[in-house]
Amino acid sequence: MPYSDGVTKTGAQHLVDALLELGAEVAFGLPGVHNLPIWEALADSSLRLIGVRHEQTAGYAADGFARATGKLGVAIVTTGPGAANTIAAVGEAMASGSPVLVIATDIPAGLRRPGMVRGVLHETSDQAALFAPVTKAAFTVETPEDLAPTVLRAARLTMRPQSGPVYVGIPTDFLRHNGFRGPDPEPTEAFPALALADLDAARRMLAMASKPLIWAGGGAVRAEAGAVIGQLAEKLAAPVITTFAARGLLPPAHPCAAPNPVHAPEVGALWDEADVVLGIGTDFDGLMTQNWLMPKPPKLIVINVDPKDAAKNYPPDLTLVGDARDVVPQLLQGLPARPGLGELTERLQRISDQVRRRIRSEEPQAADFLRTLEETLPDRAMLVADMCIAGYWAGGFHRVAAPHRFAYPMGWGTLGFGFPAALGAAATGAGRVVCISGDGGFLYGCGDLATLAQESLPVTVIIVDDGGYGMLRFDQDREGLPHRGVNLHTPDFVGLARSFGVDAGRVEGFGRAFRRLLGEFVRSDEPNVLVVRASLKPPVNTSPRWYRAMRSR
Repeated sequence: MPYSDGVTKTGAQHLVDALLELGAEVAFGLPGVHNLPIWEALADSSLRLIGVRHEQTAGYAADGFARATGKLGVAIVTTGPGAANTIAAVGEAMASGSPVLVIATDIPAGLRRPGMVRGVLHETSDQAALFAPVTKAAFTVETPEDLAPTVLRAARLTMRPQSGPVYVGIPTDFLRHNGFRGPDPEPTEAFPALALADLDAARRMLAMASKPLIWAGGGAVRAEAGAVIGQLAEKLAAPVITTFAARGLLPPAHPCAAPNPVHAPEVGALWDEADVVLGIGTDFDGLMTQNWLMPKPPKLIVINVDPKDAAKNYPPDLTLVGDARDVVPQLLQGLPARPGLGELTERLQRISDQVRRRIRSEEPQAADFLRTLEETLPDRAMLVADMCIAGYWAGGFHRVAAPHRFAYPMGWGTLGFGFPAALGAAATGAGRVVCISGDGGFLYGCGDLATLAQESLPVTVIIVDDGGYGMLRFDQDREGLPHRGVNLHTPDFVGLARSFGVDAGRVEGFGRAFRRLLGEFVRSDEPNVLVVRASLKPPVNTSPRWYRAMRSR
């Protein structure tokens, strides 16, 4: 039992005990002069530590691990600049609801003076304040005795709905301190029981709908509610549109699964004609609703753990507060079945065919790319996309087989997410991870090719190299502006990868050579990098094309 011999353990050992008690499996981090005691304590534990080459990678990798598993992701970094380097990654985790625990050291408590920056190495006037805008909470351990209780409280807060990152700062002198107490037990929190009147009202609204629609977001995935949502959709004969964060909630062959994305005119028509929309685990953000150009439905019911979050964009007519996995089965009880499931399935197939024909007509290279992904990736492979044009195509149109099989930084939109997040996803041991990155975004974290090689992680990185920031180049072209800042001098990516000991290859375009080499790489047991020289047009789910997509509906 942890803490049974607490008086003989150091603070760093108590920290590791707390992480093990929480069920943490992997931690990602970078050593520094202040946090080396944590490395010593981890060496004697069963928790796997993956050392990365940049603290931002530690944050993204912890996020990738959390998205792939639904479990706690852990990043361990050092004081001051080390902690600050994680901010972009933590912001993405916050926007996407990822349960990431950031543990950073701080300067020794004995050297700090209130209201004064003395110039201690790595000192920040208020390190926790850096994290306040991008976390659910930011804690600083105040006494050595509070170390383990604070870590446990913070980690449990990350997992509590609505999940998200939490920061803990630990003065470095506490890590070698002896004589700790164990953690105080925390009461478990539960959502209040739903009012029967609200459940009855929701059932009546859904039963009376002529064209009901279910809109499911990341909260539905985090609640592991796909199966019950699928049952509800079948009973209502309602199409299910999923957000970027909910890709894979229903298998592509489910009779009610609408093809993605809603930005495509054929799919968006389902929203336009719906008379009752049931939103589950979503906040109807600007990226999905085209900055709220999509009209509010005549009737809106929402299921959400946070009623304020549920109401901030489209005010609902009825809110059911709770976890989707608990609320949806209650809705199902006594709800009459609607006819028309077969007709709906046929219509959704026609829509899917129309969308694919549109892609083939407008951007045949993207059609080849998507088809190759669908036909080549192993059954259990996870796909991680960065903020790049190829990533936008995958985010919108790749058929995701199951929950936790796709990760995409469309919460905060952080370029550079893809490769480091793929490292975290691969550390789960669940199988091959395929990362889609552009040449610009990959350079954000290319130093972690060293981590990829050192840990021999099963990652295939697809770098689509168009010689710059292709999306921004498109924006300038659309406005009739000259190219400024968007054309890049990029390295020989194949030579770069091989210099780290990672197998690599290069192809032109998304034709047969791409299909052949990708097939070889994803069947390998080793990490590899596939460079594709190609230039794609952005799809309709990118903001410069929203207005045109809306007008064509």
